[in-house]
Amino acid sequence: GPGAVRNVIVMLAIGFVPAMVFAWLYELTPEGLKLEKDVDRSVSITPQTGKRLDRIIIAVLAVAVIYFAVDKFLIDPGRDATSIREAAEKARSEVIVDAYGEQSIAVLPFVDMSPDGDQEYFSDGIAEELINFLAKVPDLRVISRSSAFSFKGEKIDVRAIAGKLRVAHVLEGSLRVSGDRLRITAQLIDARSDTHLWSQTFDREFGDIFAIQDEIAAEVVAQLKDRLLTDQVTHSTNPEAYALFLQARHVSRLAAAESYEQSIALFQQAIDMEPMMTEAWNGLSRTYVNMSVAGIWPPEKGFELGRKATMRLLTLDPEHAIGHSRLGWIAMAYDRDLESAAQYMQQAISLSPNDPAVAANTGTLCIFLGRINDGIDLYEFALERDPVNISIRVGLGQIYAWTGRYDDALAMLQSSLLLSPDLLYANYYIGIVHLLNSNYEDAMAAMQVEPAEHMRFVGRSLVHFAAGHKEESDAALRDLIELYGASYPYQIATVHAYRGDADRAFEWLATAEQSNVSTLVEIVGDPLFANLHDDPRWVQFLRQIGKAPEQLDAIKLEPPRR
Repeated sequence: GPGAVRNVIVMLAIGFVPAMVFAWLYELTPEGLKLEKDVDRSVSITPQTGKRLDRIIIAVLAVAVIYFAVDKFLIDPGRDATSIREAAEKARSEVIVDAYGEQSIAVLPFVDMSPDGDQEYFSDGIAEELINFLAKVPDLRVISRSSAFSFKGEKIDVRAIAGKLRVAHVLEGSLRVSGDRLRITAQLIDARSDTHLWSQTFDREFGDIFAIQDEIAAEVVAQLKDRLLTDQVTHSTNPEAYALFLQARHVSRLAAAESYEQSIALFQQAIDMEPMMTEAWNGLSRTYVNMSVAGIWPPEKGFELGRKATMRLLTLDPEHAIGHSRLGWIAMAYDRDLESAAQYMQQAISLSPNDPAVAANTGTLCIFLGRINDGIDLYEFALERDPVNISIRVGLGQIYAWTGRYDDALAMLQSSLLLSPDLLYANYYIGIVHLLNSNYEDAMAAMQVEPAEHMRFVGRSLVHFAAGHKEESDAALRDLIELYGASYPYQIATVHAYRGDADRAFEWLATAEQSNVSTLVEIVGDPLFANLHDDPRWVQFLRQIGKAPEQLDAIKLEPPRR
């Protein structure tokens, strides 16, 4: 490294003068070293020893030149690029944290202290509502639910949690429900000194829950010496409907077919009791869309029901940023109407420019429009606001892989697996990183442990083909088509494209278009389709689905500049 080079130069410089003096006074003879004045000139062997020394000096200089060249032109650029990137990322993070300074907080999940321990959905819901409430305060940096809740159940002290989330304050508490009585204890902690700034216990009737939430949030803001809320949020929701909503939201996050079905029923019960409850409509629309994204429902069912519920949400609250963002997602993934998607996303950004979900969704659209740098900026901003959000980490890892940032991609994807070891698709994308980097052994190892079976078949076929094992690649592709041909035509087209079978690739792309699969939106940036780019049918197909270069360039989208 630079230190070693500097040491060599110093040593050479220190030894140069003594070496010159020594060479001037002494001569190497067959009998050993002698003073120059004592050597008979007629038997001197200086010409021979001089040539030998010349060769030694030339060899040493050659080694030095080669070392300097390798260090300067091969090692230094990579080292410098890594240092520059790390410095930029650190500076970006520090700027965000410094911009908020003292005005930053994480709300940890409240502990369920109820006798039967069956109120977890309620205690989590209280903390989440406080997060949503505090997020409306200008100039207050509030860590998102997914990051704050990532420490749930872990025995980590507050200072360590605050350090990981890079916040100055932490709000924690507990909840106890007994009959119609409700006790909530909340405490605000200065994380750096580990001192309590404020603590209070609320003993109320169950119906007072919304007043308690408002009171806690207002006290927290006051204790942070920020301006008090100018627009106090008021709640007219039926407490029983609210409890159903919290339970529905809790169940929906289990992300399984049965839990989705159960959450839909609970959301609907809450809405039947309180038709104006915007967040219940939001939860219902999100679950409908997730049912189709997960392949549990056909696209036309989940996306259409999701659209209707979202429209109802926006009728009740026209400035609901996530609602506009979800309509953008439906337009992007289901309607293949990227222009409308951009309009919805732009509206969501204008309403809530700092919301990590809005930023990530808009970043996804930017990637699909071919605006890679904007997409990466938005994803990285979302990750700063929501540092342990698994979906954001996987999405960013995929983008890094597509753009050749393999080390960054692996770091992002591996960190997502640390947060959720059974996470779908993360191992597949790790395998893709190794595949694109021609590291076939590690690529296959990652593909073999991917939990999603259809993606294991995809990965095996890709890696076997790249490694020259055509028969094994053919076998994995046959299994993929036989078992999953009806559900995953885009993935089958991907394998054919990577294997260079353009005719079969375009046949399966046509099937994907007819089936209106949501993954088709990824095609422009997907490097596994590179073999089709010179085929005249490529641009023709892109134009057919509204993603030809001139069509994408015409779409207006101005993401915020950070």
